[in-house]
Amino acid sequence: MFCLIMSERKPSTRPTIDDVASYAGVSIATVSRVINQTAPVATKTVERVQAAIENLNYQPQAAARTLAGRKTRTIGLLLPQIGGYFFFPMLQGIESGAHVDGYNLLIHSALSNPDPDQGEMPLALGEHNTDGLIVFAHSLSEKELRRLYDFGLPLVLLHQSPPEGLAIPNVTFENKDGARRIVEHLIEVHGYREIAILTGPEEHEDSYWREMGYLEALNAHGLVFNSALKLRGKFSPEIARLAVAGLLGTGVPLDAIFAADDESASGAMMALREAGLRIPEDVAVVGFDDTLLASHLTPPLTTVHAPIEQAGRVAISQLVRLINGEKTESVTLLPTELVIRKSCGCCSK
Repeated sequence: MFCLIMSERKPSTRPTIDDVASYAGVSIATVSRVINQTAPVATKTVERVQAAIENLNYQPQAAARTLAGRKTRTIGLLLPQIGGYFFFPMLQGIESGAHVDGYNLLIHSALSNPDPDQGEMPLALGEHNTDGLIVFAHSLSEKELRRLYDFGLPLVLLHQSPPEGLAIPNVTFENKDGARRIVEHLIEVHGYREIAILTGPEEHEDSYWREMGYLEALNAHGLVFNSALKLRGKFSPEIARLAVAGLLGTGVPLDAIFAADDESASGAMMALREAGLRIPEDVAVVGFDDTLLASHLTPPLTTVHAPIEQAGRVAISQLVRLINGEKTESVTLLPTELVIRKSCGCCSK
């Protein structure tokens, strides 16, 4: 399913190096030395220049690049981290798409700047060294997103809606539909009633919609939600393992576990084995994403296939259209599908 809304960007006024020099009360040459670090400058002078740059939202090299009439032919990708089974296929999609369109790719992990809302160190990727950015969920503060948007830098968001008032394209999955279908499979095909959920990070939109799908499936079949069966997995095998171990220790009845991602599902499986329980004979486990991990678990994981690599390719395509001044899709919802393996109780004979 695709939701199509057309949007265009508005031009913005860009401060110049002359503005920075005037604001700081120094020469243009001094500003250049501070920016390029080509010669020593007094500490207090550096602080004045840096304050002027921040207050004016001046970005080094951006004006010069515009005057030169050329582009960097480089796209930036901001991630919260680089690692885990989810990110590799996404990177493949983005890299292949960038190559087809003739762009280089620069990647930066937000882990080097763990609290972007503090306002701190300069952004490693931006208008000074890229023609546009793909921003994965929670890799950039809202303040910086707004600044880049107002500046006119093309932006595309992955798995995150734009802040209110910003027409930034967003690419994501049909999370709620996929979650509802896999939980309904547990209910309708296997007759499970006590189904726990391992959610992702509280602020993550994918996790929210997957939880909504879980709740819709319960409600559609007349099952009352039991808050004791809601666990925080945070898309982490170890956190999920500990959460499930804690649940098992309470003695709350449990038929099955729906994990909001495959890595949390792997943690749930570890906890069940440590407790001497069989999968799926004693407790079934299902996941979401269908990463490379899913088919290699024991037993192989029933999960929801999310087109992770395709999302990367679509994000690149949308960004290139923005860079070229073309209209784009506001929201792209990529369809998901159920992948049946043994962990739910199917194919076990």
